[in-house]
Amino acid sequence: MFSNASNFVHGVDLAFFIITGISLFFLITLTAMMIFFVVKYNKKKGIPAVQIKNNSLLEITWITIPMILVLYMFYIGWEGFIPMRQAPKDAMEVKAIGQMWKWTFEYKGNKQSDTLVLPIHKAVKVNLISKDVLHGFFIPSFRIKEDVVPQKNNYSWFIPGELGDFDLYCTVYCGVNHSFMTSIVRIVSQNDYDKWLATLNEKKPDIDNKGYKVLEKNGCFTCHTKDGGKSVGPSFESLYGSTIEVATNGTSRKLVVDSAYIVSSIIDPNKDIAVGYPQGIMKSYKGIVKEEEFKLINDYLKSIK
Repeated sequence: MFSNASNFVHGVDLAFFIITGISLFFLITLTAMMIFFVVKYNKKKGIPAVQIKNNSLLEITWITIPMILVLYMFYIGWEGFIPMRQAPKDAMEVKAIGQMWKWTFEYKGNKQSDTLVLPIHKAVKVNLISKDVLHGFFIPSFRIKEDVVPQKNNYSWFIPGELGDFDLYCTVYCGVNHSFMTSIVRIVSQNDYDKWLATLNEKKPDIDNKGYKVLEKNGCFTCHTKDGGKSVGPSFESLYGSTIEVATNGTSRKLVVDSAYIVSSIIDPNKDIAVGYPQGIMKSYKGIVKEEEFKLINDYLKSIK
């Protein structure tokens, strides 16, 4: 009846079924009683209405039974929630970094991936970090959902119980491309996980790159990713030197992304719009980005492969 995708599935589903069952029981019962009383005690000519009051047994009954049911529903929900906030001390730790509009996962050794790959049957604590606005970390198959709040430490933990790929969503509206903020949780054997982790390259810090600093200063990473992720504008990864399709005055054409195109896109961003991306979102940075900074940006974009 219950999935084994994670150790929390049984508890969450049990609470859901019980609360739903109680709600359906009262919906059907109260609706049936309402129809019965409406028909039986409808107003009739010549028969005076009679008020019934001061029935202590009835009053005690309709207070006690709902109170017991509400306390019971609270108990089963609380019983399922408490283990979710008690991560084992020896749990493997991973960072889930949310930003408009993608997920990035950081592993031990400063290694990063856009897919959350984890070994089966091993406790995992996912530390949740937001770089910009409020996001929601949601893995439906695992019955896991936590808020990812800027400047606040939060986490989620679980033990994967099934091999395969599982969907991961952002459940908080975080801007224009919120619906694209999806990823995959891939559960593999311990051996396959070790092999995969060994193939990941250590993340190289961009903070010392002058071109990166120019782009960051002007807020370019809000709408452009540097790792191929979807966003409002094209990703910077492997962009320089590539051939893209653009719309110029309503006419589609192909061009090579070179230094001239980068400069043109910064000064007059609506001249050549990359096909598949919205028009009119990016403002002109003419006079904001200095002449000497264009070369720094080009050099940085050339380095992102």
